[in-house]
Amino acid sequence: MAGTAGTPGTPRVLRAMNDRAALDLLLEHGPLSRTRIGKLTGLSKPTASQLLARLEAAGLVRATGTSEGRPGPNAQLYAVNPTAAYAAGLDVTPHRIRAAVADITGRTVGEYELPTPGRRPAHPVVRQVTDALDGAVKAAGLARSDVHRLVIGTPGAFDPNTGRLRYASHLPGWHSPALLDDLAAALPMPVEYENDVNLVAIAEQRLGAARGHADFVLLWNQEGLGAALVLGGRLHRGWTGGAGEVGFLPVPGTPLVRQVTKANSGGYQELAGSQALPKLARELGVEDVPAGPYTEAATLLVARAADHAGGPHQELLRTYATRLATGLASLVSVLDPELVVLSGSALTAGGEVLRALVQAELEELAAARPRLVVGDVHEHPVLRGALESALAATRDEVFDTSR
Repeated sequence: MAGTAGTPGTPRVLRAMNDRAALDLLLEHGPLSRTRIGKLTGLSKPTASQLLARLEAAGLVRATGTSEGRPGPNAQLYAVNPTAAYAAGLDVTPHRIRAAVADITGRTVGEYELPTPGRRPAHPVVRQVTDALDGAVKAAGLARSDVHRLVIGTPGAFDPNTGRLRYASHLPGWHSPALLDDLAAALPMPVEYENDVNLVAIAEQRLGAARGHADFVLLWNQEGLGAALVLGGRLHRGWTGGAGEVGFLPVPGTPLVRQVTKANSGGYQELAGSQALPKLARELGVEDVPAGPYTEAATLLVARAADHAGGPHQELLRTYATRLATGLASLVSVLDPELVVLSGSALTAGGEVLRALVQAELEELAAARPRLVVGDVHEHPVLRGALESALAATRDEVFDTSR
């Protein structure tokens, strides 16, 4: 039937598979010659030439110059056409919305940050989202209609049954049951919503410390304490999207928190979340505890403690490591992951010193012994994960030449 994808094994589908393989190689390696593409894909020179001509005619690749410095005539080089499609990501917190647009190669071409202070937003969420997106689009020299797909990262998760945001009562304006429909009506592209910590895991899986690992846990500690669970190479979101909301986890060392959704907290958050660090530092006799937002204070305290060899700072770091390992022990005992990635500023500020302390404590508290590493994606990891997620779906659609 005309207009439908080909049957597996037919010439059209085989050509599409070769096309996608070549495009993925160009994304991975950068500009390649026809000969090099043929060798990497196993295609003959005539077939590789036909493939490149087909992709060039479709606007998916373009000639970028010639190879130099080798014997014989220079070879024409080809690369993915960066203007073939664009994807966007948003990182939403109670204080700001950070937006970015990337071309199909993954290069960020426009960024924008919209402050959203206050418990009562001055503008409706739909306007905040469109203003943030338009700011990034304008910075990229594009129009909103040029964006192929948008992924929005928020704390918590949208309930698939009600469409309402759960586990994030601290995010003002985002809890209307009509919000997703209103955003869909205002935006011309497909929009996906993902938990912010899950997006950090995507960024680490594709670009950072979890590359090559199919089973890992990412522990995030910044404005909130959360986790992302990747099993068999795929995110485990749970029935309501709440998998990984470990801040609500009851743990030894803190009183039970009743009605956690109203308190927006739980035992693990109270034990090891960023807001616990300033108080713990004072109890241990640390001087000059930073003032200001608790996330910034916790990050400064952890960084300072990692630089001290002894005294109250060292005791602070050891106690913090024990508290972190207490919650992690429950996770790894159930999931038995290959790897645990520590991310978020209140964890990465401790670097290797904190990582080693948590590793040693975890080996004492849990039967399973995963390897702990510090995350590699430091610059806007939620936003980078949103872009990676949007780009993956965009490439699957745009690079499909079987249609």
